[in-house]
Amino acid sequence: MSERRALRELRVLMWVVIVIEVPVYLVWLVQVGYLTGQELPRGDIGRWAPPVLLPPAAVLFCVMAGWTWWLSVVVGTRSALRERWIVLSLVFVAAFSVFCGVTSVDDPSVSVGLLSTAVTGLGMTGLFFIPAAASRQLPDVIRRRFRRTAAAPGEADPGPQ
Repeated sequence: MSERRALRELRVLMWVVIVIEVPVYLVWLVQVGYLTGQELPRGDIGRWAPPVLLPPAAVLFCVMAGWTWWLSVVVGTRSALRERWIVLSLVFVAAFSVFCGVTSVDDPSVSVGLLSTAVTGLGMTGLFFIPAAASRQLPDVIRRRFRRTAAAPGEADPGPQ
């Protein structure tokens, strides 16, 4: 199989995963956010905060983190995932998503927690990889990384060609 075909198939695979995971995650967030909000007293304005604010926050924080990570990969600098604010924003989205998933059911259990964690993880991964999948530089970055790992130990990095 040619390198060009393999790179095209990788991009298609990334988009298939994104197209499946992201809508499921966002619909799930609206649903569990609504059910969690309904646990608050009637008349409390906070009842509508989870279903209205959580999906846009998840999209914003995950895509923003993915974008800063992807830019650091393209440029070849230190990973942006070491920045505290990026990690904290991802932890906030994950924790609040799992919390809403668990509190939205009448009888929370370990299986509900695991399902909430799986849906959250898959959805956040899909959102995180949107910038990389949409980038025209994806093939160049993969080639550069492959050359770097394929070089014999002790050899200099061949660099971009």
